[in-house]
Amino acid sequence: LLIFSPVCDIEVPERLSSSYEQLQSYHLVEKCVHVPAREGTEEEILLVHSSEHLQVAKSTQTMNEEELKRVSGNYDAFFFHPNTYRCARLAVGATLQLVDAVMSGKVCNGMALVRPPGHHSQRDAANGFCLFNNVAIAAKYAKLKYNLQRILIVDWDVHHGQGTQYIFEDDPSVLYFSWHRYEHQEFWPSLKESDYDAVGLGKGKGFNINLPWNKVGMGNSDYLAAFFHVLLPMAFEFDPELVIVSSGYDSGIGDPEGQMNATPEVFAHLTHFLKQLANGKLCVVLEGGYHLKSLSESVCMTVKTLLGDPIPQITGEMAPCLSAVESIQNVRAAHKLYWKWLMYEEHESKIINSSEAVKVERFLELHMKNILSPVPPIKTATTDSKSAHLLPGPVHLVKEMDKTETKALVSGFYTDLVKEDKTLISLGSMLAILEKILKKEACNGITESPAAAVSVAVALRHSVRLGFQRVLCIFVGDMQIIPNTEDGKILMIHICDKEHFAFVLNTFSLLLKDAEGNDFFSAVLGFILPVAYSYQPNLTVIGIGPNRSLGIHGISLLFALLQGLAESRIFAVMEDTEINLMQNVAKALVGASTPHFGIYVPPTQEKINKIKILRDQFEQEWKMLQCSGKLSI
Repeated sequence: LLIFSPVCDIEVPERLSSSYEQLQSYHLVEKCVHVPAREGTEEEILLVHSSEHLQVAKSTQTMNEEELKRVSGNYDAFFFHPNTYRCARLAVGATLQLVDAVMSGKVCNGMALVRPPGHHSQRDAANGFCLFNNVAIAAKYAKLKYNLQRILIVDWDVHHGQGTQYIFEDDPSVLYFSWHRYEHQEFWPSLKESDYDAVGLGKGKGFNINLPWNKVGMGNSDYLAAFFHVLLPMAFEFDPELVIVSSGYDSGIGDPEGQMNATPEVFAHLTHFLKQLANGKLCVVLEGGYHLKSLSESVCMTVKTLLGDPIPQITGEMAPCLSAVESIQNVRAAHKLYWKWLMYEEHESKIINSSEAVKVERFLELHMKNILSPVPPIKTATTDSKSAHLLPGPVHLVKEMDKTETKALVSGFYTDLVKEDKTLISLGSMLAILEKILKKEACNGITESPAAAVSVAVALRHSVRLGFQRVLCIFVGDMQIIPNTEDGKILMIHICDKEHFAFVLNTFSLLLKDAEGNDFFSAVLGFILPVAYSYQPNLTVIGIGPNRSLGIHGISLLFALLQGLAESRIFAVMEDTEINLMQNVAKALVGASTPHFGIYVPPTQEKINKIKILRDQFEQEWKMLQCSGKLSI
């Protein structure tokens, strides 16, 4: 639709049609609820834009080519066509239809495939392919119509959404996060206010977060590090009631604008993390993305995750580059005054410090085949037990393993672990569910066990015996940890409040003491997730014992966040069978919205220091930790 300039050759209708065709080829379209588009009204557009801007846009419908060229010349990288105004109104209306569908509960979440994009558009100016700011209008509309007090906008487009920043920079009810190619102000829009020290104005100070990328080639680990060490802690502290994504895929591999290396599945992981906020109320709105194959695959990864499909294993080395670490540390230092979670963090002073063309089309064809597995027929498996009938409907009952078969398996391989007959009985249930997960017939599972420590030990050894090379095991509460003989193939993390557990790095056993309540975020976001993503397990096993230092909501969120790993293969072994806990874990496994975590209270300085000691101890081993606190160079 945009004419007169080669600058606009990349903003083409095929951006939508190729994305929609790829969604059809993955059979995702039929799983979605279709929300009809409408034109945004003038009143809705005026929530953000001036009446002068609206009138200029409106007048272009009847202009000839010369007049359109003259008006377009008033703006930076924007070119009018007689249909532009109507298309832009449809983009606004479709975005608001999505907000209404999510806020009314008609759908949990959704995506608006719209063009033209919006995030560069300012109150009284079109800019950078954008006429009306779809996402900003959506945020103002949601605040008014649904009386929302806190909205999070996440802008992962490769360009800075300066329009959105200008609109909300003095508004503490909207937290705006943008990462963007910056290259020390060399990359468009080349603004000083796109740097990390633009934190907002007046009451909005601290609510504008810019993470500038000063090099091209940023990849999956850089994007994940930005989420772990900047966005997610801020988002959980902010506690939004709605999350809107300015979803530009020019930050993906192959894009001529971004020149970044992130592959499509990273957008599945980013989407998954955002689903844990705002009770799952998430609206994803298309912005940029100009390599059609990279764009369409990334759109599909986002929609698959919105639908609750298993999340593909992330690829690439899990180690952020030095330039990314520098940017992340600078953002944390700039925002230290405004966020409780940063209150006690130490920050280093600023660190001083396009490869040959990839045939991206062919690469992505092979890459997507490699990372995508068939969705298991069962989402969450369990066996018939005293609690089974109380678990949510989608949990699927499987038949427990025959006693003779269980006995034969144990006597063949696990006699050193199983000393009592009563343990043998609960193992039949555990092994039946585990085998469903290991054979990819179930995505995840939950089992009760009176001897959870033994069940977990057998599960770990059984998984390794069946060929799993990296198993992550997290213990919560009092559980006897049976020494791990599968050296290097099992990583254990214990969340407890006992002092006597020691660090034994050669068996990858780590201790986190007392991750209760408000310390949960510093422990999980600052330590457990970065370590787990560095390790890249094939399976995650979580054992829940008595005397937990972690509450039910914390455990639910832990299960939800860890579903980004191991293609979402998680096995819950529950010694603590309190029914409320069992139900919440099962809900997290079947993909229900995470319960509200409550008012954010910062962790104590003592707790922050303990996590920091752990990070310092392990950051060379687990590189994703290197974006927090002191950096070793």
